[in-house]
Amino acid sequence: MSEFIRPCVKTSIPGEKAKKIIALDDKYMMTVTKASPLAIRSAKGIVLEDVDGNIFYDFTSGVGVVNTGHCHPKIVKAIQDQTAQLMHFAGTDYYYEVQSLLVEKLANIAPGNQQKKVFFTNSGTESVEAALKLARFYSKRPQFLAFMGAFHGRTMGSLSLTCSKSLHRKGFQPSMPGVVHIPYAYCYRCPYHLQYPNCDLFCVKYLEETYFRQMIDPTEIAAIFVEPIQGEGGYIVPPKEFIQSLKRICEKHGILYVSDEVQAGFGRTGKFFAIENYDVVPDIITCAKGMGSGIPIGCIILDAKLDYPYSGAHSNTYGGNAVCCASTLATIDVLVNDGVMNNAKVVGEYLHQKLLDLKEKHTLIGDVRGIGLMQGIELVKDRNTKEHAKAERDRFIEEMLKMGLVCIGCGVSSVRFIPPLIITKQEIDVAVEIMDKALSMVDGKK
Repeated sequence: MSEFIRPCVKTSIPGEKAKKIIALDDKYMMTVTKASPLAIRSAKGIVLEDVDGNIFYDFTSGVGVVNTGHCHPKIVKAIQDQTAQLMHFAGTDYYYEVQSLLVEKLANIAPGNQQKKVFFTNSGTESVEAALKLARFYSKRPQFLAFMGAFHGRTMGSLSLTCSKSLHRKGFQPSMPGVVHIPYAYCYRCPYHLQYPNCDLFCVKYLEETYFRQMIDPTEIAAIFVEPIQGEGGYIVPPKEFIQSLKRICEKHGILYVSDEVQAGFGRTGKFFAIENYDVVPDIITCAKGMGSGIPIGCIILDAKLDYPYSGAHSNTYGGNAVCCASTLATIDVLVNDGVMNNAKVVGEYLHQKLLDLKEKHTLIGDVRGIGLMQGIELVKDRNTKEHAKAERDRFIEEMLKMGLVCIGCGVSSVRFIPPLIITKQEIDVAVEIMDKALSMVDGKK
């Protein structure tokens, strides 16, 4: 796996060189989301080095992108070899071998025995847009179901499905009409104030017994978009029966089931696709992030029966770019054949237990949840009231950064831990040691 290196922060963050870069960004860059005052110079495996020589552990995987670790040698070589041979030639208009090999690989690796097809995109939000168009065209139905807390992207179609922060929608209304949002199975904070499993999956029953009767007729719904684990919404892991019950409802009413795997897919949970943890076969899978190990590529994988009956109904210019396809083929090889996906399962279980141990020690942690190396904790001021500890969450992330651990938040007061899947137990131990110290510092300020 990765070479063992301990984090080492020698200067203030940001350091002097980083401050110059940040100043340029602030002056010329259009408003974007910057999570930390980091200016990264290089990265290898799980280790980041900034322009001032500080060394960090990356527990974000570049926001879920570099599942194979930064600059994996097999993937770097695949990219270099492809750029020397062919970089781009309109993949939706012409043929080339590397793209054909990748579509075969993706179609065969996706769950289900039915014949599948693939359409390439450039990002997660574009994958969701492609799924929206396909579902509406195939079903001839106008409506969609999505969930409170969902994140599916920020372009206008996907934005209509996104419902994790009102800020994402502020100033952009009206978005695409025809989307109804329903509560997700957020069992730690059940919107119906019930307790699993005694609730008997009331959230699913309420969909059929109330929403379908009073708000939206199921024969009008083209598709339901579901994250197997909600990402931006707080790293929320639903009960297995929740996902399975949704699929049964879809089959009953002819609704297409779309599994959004943009953040959870490509080995992150120890399975190639997160939906495999629930033994459900979706009609459409949306992918991006971890596909290319840092090279921008996405796709949808669909039941072949859904394909358009004529060419030109949907297309793009860069989808299936040759370099991106080469990087993705190499990524799949590393995940499957080098044991990286299995490592995500084994080391993910190890990290989960370490987080549970931290919960025993720190009352600031209200909940620990996750599958594989998609782990999160939710911070609360009081475990009985479950009052969100947002300020404490932000301070926790800041203190970890000062000690060399880069993490990002999600939900209202949660933190996600998503290191590259090549991480070792030894590196987990170092990271948890930093978490422990940072939590102690925040606890002392409560």
